[in-house]
Amino acid sequence: MAKKDWKSKAKALKAELKGHRSESKALPAETPTKKPKIVSPLAPSQFPKLPLIAGVEFAAVEAGVRYQNRKDVMLVRLAPGTAVAGAFTRSTTRSGCVRDCQQKLSMSVPRNAGAAIIVNSGNSNAFTGKVGDKAVAEVTGSVAAALGLLPSRVFSSSTGVIGEPLPFERITAKVPELAAALREDAIEMAAHAMMTTDTFPKGAMATVQGDGGVIQIAGIAKGSGMIAPDMATMLVYIFTDAKMTATTLQKMVSRNMDATFNSITVDSDTSTSDTLLVAATGLSEAAPVVGSVAKEFEAALRSVMTDLAHQVIRDGEGATKFVEIRVSGAADAADAQRVAMAVANSPLVKTAIAGQDPNWGRIVAAIGKSGAMADRDRLTIKFGDIVVAKNGWRNPSYKEEDGATYMLQSDLVISIDMGLGRAKRSVWTCDLTNRYVEINADYRS
Repeated sequence: MAKKDWKSKAKALKAELKGHRSESKALPAETPTKKPKIVSPLAPSQFPKLPLIAGVEFAAVEAGVRYQNRKDVMLVRLAPGTAVAGAFTRSTTRSGCVRDCQQKLSMSVPRNAGAAIIVNSGNSNAFTGKVGDKAVAEVTGSVAAALGLLPSRVFSSSTGVIGEPLPFERITAKVPELAAALREDAIEMAAHAMMTTDTFPKGAMATVQGDGGVIQIAGIAKGSGMIAPDMATMLVYIFTDAKMTATTLQKMVSRNMDATFNSITVDSDTSTSDTLLVAATGLSEAAPVVGSVAKEFEAALRSVMTDLAHQVIRDGEGATKFVEIRVSGAADAADAQRVAMAVANSPLVKTAIAGQDPNWGRIVAAIGKSGAMADRDRLTIKFGDIVVAKNGWRNPSYKEEDGATYMLQSDLVISIDMGLGRAKRSVWTCDLTNRYVEINADYRS
């Protein structure tokens, strides 16, 4: 067909579509129906009972940042002397909130300074230029004035749509109400206020027997989509009454990022807003965290970080399967990481899992494209305890029906032994379903 004919047909089709749109606009408006709330089938049965952390208070309100008829801003007040550490996205387009938090954590802190954290959902205040910087300053300054804190000790986070100016006046107008409502037992309410496409609030806890008393740890998180290492679309806040310096706390947080929040992926997309803040109030009756207690505390902190990271995957947008990709025998740590993430992020692997299809050939393909050193004749692939392939070929005793039966489970382990070395790595992901497309196609509508 001639080029002119194609253009004529294209114009005619556009005109026809325009007519259909005009007709649809003329139709009488229907009474909107409230969509039923969908909760991930992988969600825990209930929000955990988290311990009260001495020196930490929470509040949440409805500010109408984007959502209506739900709490969308939360505030945390931290006692004087609290040590704060953090980790953030490494995105080069990170939000004003992230840059502000990073700068404040690098500043020297007066010995008995208090602190606060304010978080809003519905708008990420990312890619908003100087307007976004002003919004951060206005929100944190308002909290500082209301709570009698140094502005440099007020940390903020925003999550939601990128590229739209944050209506910060809606938040600052609610700061007095937030300040008046602060209480120790409102951590679950705070977790709810952070949610965007999340289907459930996320919480985790641990206790450590310190020298002279018990040390408590409690954490909350939000995250569901745009999840990939460095970090993910996550906001995570962990609180403890442990006595420790900010330097020691930061070292523990940094050491445990790689195996926790940087080992999960829903869709391979890194966010602009990822923030993890850990606060230690020092109000436990236990002695300062040192020696063997420090090791136990770090292990407990890591367990809380891991739990929250796994809950983010269990709430992956549209997820029906929680999947561990367990790589061993790689030539080095970098190769173990490459293989694990190549499999975890493969749309072909993830859609096969969604369809409960034990298509192990897609795993082979993902390994091959990863860029890691591999030898076909040394590879072993397993579904749970089922050896699917080994020695460069399908395992002679493998039965397709066994693989299909295994895929019916909600929690899956795919093991890959490269047979080349001693390096290993585990990452966690979920399946890719039609629901993921629906959520993200309609995200701004």
